[in-house]
Amino acid sequence: MGLGECLIGSAELRNLTKVVESGALFRYYGVGNAPIKHSFAAQAERLAERMFGVRYALGTSSGTAALEVALGALGVGPGDEVILPVWSWVSCFTAIVRVGAQPVLAEVDESLNLDPKEIARRVTPRTKGVLVVHYQGVPGDLAPIMKAARRHGLWVLEDNAESIGSTYRGRATGAVADISILSFQQRKVVTTGEGGMVLTSSARLYERAARMADLGQYRAEHAKRTPAKEPMFVGSNFRMSELTAAVACAQLPRVPGMVRKVRALRDALLREMGHLPGITWRHIPDPAGDIGFESYLFMPTAAQARAVRERAAARGVTLTPHTGTYAQTAREYVRNRSTHAAGRGPFMHFKAWPAPGYRPEDFPRTHDLAERLIAIPIGVLFKKADVVAIGRVLREEILRELG
Repeated sequence: MGLGECLIGSAELRNLTKVVESGALFRYYGVGNAPIKHSFAAQAERLAERMFGVRYALGTSSGTAALEVALGALGVGPGDEVILPVWSWVSCFTAIVRVGAQPVLAEVDESLNLDPKEIARRVTPRTKGVLVVHYQGVPGDLAPIMKAARRHGLWVLEDNAESIGSTYRGRATGAVADISILSFQQRKVVTTGEGGMVLTSSARLYERAARMADLGQYRAEHAKRTPAKEPMFVGSNFRMSELTAAVACAQLPRVPGMVRKVRALRDALLREMGHLPGITWRHIPDPAGDIGFESYLFMPTAAQARAVRERAAARGVTLTPHTGTYAQTAREYVRNRSTHAAGRGPFMHFKAWPAPGYRPEDFPRTHDLAERLIAIPIGVLFKKADVVAIGRVLREEILRELG
């Protein structure tokens, strides 16, 4: 059912063998501090720069690490607020908390991405930026998001973890905003098991990202690309290993072919389903730019969606999302406002909890969409006959439910 994980094979093995035989698993030097002649981490970064059309890419140990690195590069810290969609993965919220800032939750629209109008509603004098999450292969509506953010003097960070290969108005997602991140976790479009990347075209943000990921250091390899201008500061260790990078170098070139195949399969699925009065499909802000690996439709009611999913499952068709994303208001760390430092954190200034803005009832549209959705996953190894069969079952069960 997946994408990159389904294609792991000989190319990854060849690259990994080269790393092991070299004895240099660390990107900056090998055995006895010997310099590395061929760094897979550097190669993966150059591949990503060409693929996304950005000036700089920096490999990280995970997508979550990439978020913390990007936030650190942007200078986010205690007292700051960052707007993000309530419908988002764990890391989107927790990375903001980890750098000491306060996540401010916002509604999604029918694209299941951040509603651009929410920026004006949720902005405060403490707001520093907006985290846009391109959910499951469909980019957020970046033009109005960028316009609203700029109107309020905010930066924009793209979380492109789930949408590598998508585009928005002809540009790769991850190349539109000030800075962006990728994830190469097992279930992502590109997988290295764990791994991630930060992308930007700003020399300043690149240097700060490199320092944030490498204990405040700025090594010669990076200084050759753009000279050091920022003072050293306290960073963490989020470096990408040569083993991770070796797999990324095998995976990244496959993305265009995967996207072409999966979009063709999705189109065959939609032809089989045909017109179905009474349902609505997920809104795609740029229909030419989504990946196509997971389509969503909305039934008129939650009960009808539940019934269709259950009957389709009984016929061997699973209609649940490929990801474990759900509303942040349902997560335990939000319900308890808990952090690793008990009794401290960005939410302790609220006298009562859950405070407005962190309760399920504060996001009626998001919860309504989530309860009525049906997800139709498509994997890169699917055949046309597979998606035709899925489409037939789904069409029959929807028509049965709607009478």
